[in-house]
Amino acid sequence: MRLGRLGYQYGDRVEIVYRSFIVAAPFRHGTATIRLRIRADTNATKFDPRLVIIEPIASMPLKPFAPNPGVDKKVFLLKPRGFCAGVVRAIDVVKIALDLYGPPVYVRKEIVHNKHVVDELRDAGAVFVEELSEVPEGARAIFSAHGVAPAVRKEAKERRLEIIDATCPLVTKVHLEAVKFAREGSSIVLIGHKDHDEVIGTLGEVPGCSFLVETVEDADRLELPDPTRVRYLTQTTLSLDETLDIVQRLKERFPLIQGPPAQDICYATENRQMAVKAVSEAIELLLVVGSQNSSNSKRLVEVGDNFGVRSFLVNDCSDIDTAWLDGIRNVGVTAGASAPEHLVQELMEFLRERGYRNMEEIELVDEDVRFSLPAELMISIQ
Repeated sequence: MRLGRLGYQYGDRVEIVYRSFIVAAPFRHGTATIRLRIRADTNATKFDPRLVIIEPIASMPLKPFAPNPGVDKKVFLLKPRGFCAGVVRAIDVVKIALDLYGPPVYVRKEIVHNKHVVDELRDAGAVFVEELSEVPEGARAIFSAHGVAPAVRKEAKERRLEIIDATCPLVTKVHLEAVKFAREGSSIVLIGHKDHDEVIGTLGEVPGCSFLVETVEDADRLELPDPTRVRYLTQTTLSLDETLDIVQRLKERFPLIQGPPAQDICYATENRQMAVKAVSEAIELLLVVGSQNSSNSKRLVEVGDNFGVRSFLVNDCSDIDTAWLDGIRNVGVTAGASAPEHLVQELMEFLRERGYRNMEEIELVDEDVRFSLPAELMISIQ
């Protein structure tokens, strides 16, 4: 049976129970085992497969782990965590540009949403600006991992800037889908957060036929020029659960709506959220390393909270309130996709100094994704 929208293959028997929830047997997806919940619309008068959502609710790590039943304090360190391939690529772009051309190298917006990364690159000679108007005409500038709208590219050309595009390829995929769907005459519903750089860039691709939806309530209020020609896209760093609810409501309101051929939420966002779910029953506290403006880091906190775990987002160990640890034996630690590993290790040392000397790394899936450098940079390297 194909679980089409999620792109998973389930070889075992799946039983759909109408007007109720069931938990299906686990199946293998790559190297991870995912447990599914199948949900049908309980208000429909007859079964409609378009109104069925098959959603991952928990994952099992590569190796079984045992909860900590004793009195010893323990840290469950989640893996994968921290940098994703798009973030590694973007940071490498800035570092290589500085090595090749020397400072200053201008970067429009934060290259990735992490204070420590931005400060480190600034110290190395990168100059971060909000708009291209702050960049001297003819200078070299880098677009951040979150992408830009065509209007920004046009401005760069008019100012004769030498551009290096560090947009994450997975964000570029969403941009291309928006353009393609618009050319086909469809209205585009973009699920995302309005002030996020990625969403601003995607909306800018086809502003005349794009509609932003942030919540289920937004989906309820949405009015489209032609309800029979609708496609939806999503920001790459959203919560899987929240997005599923919005997509379900859109399908109820616009039965002919179609999504992208493959989901837009990126692999790293999904893997980190599933890892939190996998360990949620074994921990009482979750610490997520990441900056306050990091969408995927904030979503990890929300996932932890939704699974009944007190969860906090910390820029580094200095943000930890030791009162959070009172009476806590089991702590989960993870990091958003733009948080450097050294911050995680500093946090682990902080916990060790406070009695959490037992540590187990829980690996959900083996990530092995790499993105090539932008063509503009490869030409200079060669």
